[in-house]
Amino acid sequence: MLNAVGFPIRLASGALLLAPLLLLAACQPAAPDPQAPRTTPQLASPKPVRAPSTQAPKPKSVAIAPPAIPSAAAALDRRIEALGAAFRGDVGLAVRDIQTGWTSHYRGLDYFPQQSVSKLWVAISAFDMADRGKIDLHGKLSIRADDLTLFHQPIKSLATRPGGFQTDREDLLTRALTQSDNSANDKMLREVGGPDAVRATLAAKSISGIRFGPGEKGLQSRIAGLDWQPAFSKGDGFYAAREAVPIARRRAAFEAYVADPIDGARPLAMVDALARLKNGQLLSDASTAQMLDIMGQTRTGALRLKSGLRPGWTLSHKTGTGQILQGEQAGYNDVGILTSPEGRSYAIAVMIGRTSRPLPERMDLMRKVVRTTITYDSELGNQRQAGPT
Repeated sequence: MLNAVGFPIRLASGALLLAPLLLLAACQPAAPDPQAPRTTPQLASPKPVRAPSTQAPKPKSVAIAPPAIPSAAAALDRRIEALGAAFRGDVGLAVRDIQTGWTSHYRGLDYFPQQSVSKLWVAISAFDMADRGKIDLHGKLSIRADDLTLFHQPIKSLATRPGGFQTDREDLLTRALTQSDNSANDKMLREVGGPDAVRATLAAKSISGIRFGPGEKGLQSRIAGLDWQPAFSKGDGFYAAREAVPIARRRAAFEAYVADPIDGARPLAMVDALARLKNGQLLSDASTAQMLDIMGQTRTGALRLKSGLRPGWTLSHKTGTGQILQGEQAGYNDVGILTSPEGRSYAIAVMIGRTSRPLPERMDLMRKVVRTTITYDSELGNQRQAGPT
């Protein structure tokens, strides 16, 4: 049984099995026609079969027990709920067993800011276009100073060289995913057709519960109470402009964003999309393998989800980090696909919308979600070995 957003839920059901008692009524032959010729002898009337003298018993209802829930899955539910409830800040958590579809979550239907997690959807749009022959990922292009955006952009040193920087689309995708390079991502966003094209890809692939914003320049300007200007990409232009915004306006823009993020996503939708990516339901086999390989090389967030890994476990993931205003951060995330040494995989989303808690506390939450998932995998394996009880 699936719930409203397509995830497994427990179903308590019952059915009535009816065992009716069939009674044989007495049979009497038809009266002979006095005008009919008697050419054959009449048959003797059969003896009537009497109905039982006692009243027939009422049908008994037989309850059908719901399928047993593995204790490991029930424990995962409890632990994820406890981790979410204990964290002091707006947080949504979701873990999906990609093999069975079992999903545990905390506030999984609420929207949380994605920030750079949204770079995933630009990459999926590009790979999808490549699968359909609409774009060549090895096509050459140039990155120049006027392609720069704001905040984290390691490509900046290359783009500001005389003549700019020659590269290809695949390199830009890799930089956007592994380094969370804003300029590389915004360049690829233009290459795939802009925000509307990404939204069309999400809709075409039935990825719901995930919004795509206007791109890094528009998103970050809006959160700061600004409208993007090309001068913001030069030097400290954006920081200077943001500092000049009256604090009341900045606070209003910040509050509006965290209350209803234009790039928001539901944790349950996030793990569903990641599971479908892993299962090859979003891209071709070759593109799926390539994207997961790139995500496995992510350099950002070494102390987030990745800090919970055990020997032999791997993680293909994407981080997201929002702006800070007066000690509060709007978005601190890590989402990805966790894979065991034996090849079992789990989609994980930890999305923090607003918090002022120290970074070590946020990282500790992410580490615990990964460790909890690994514990679930171990307990489920033990239950399978033990067999039915």
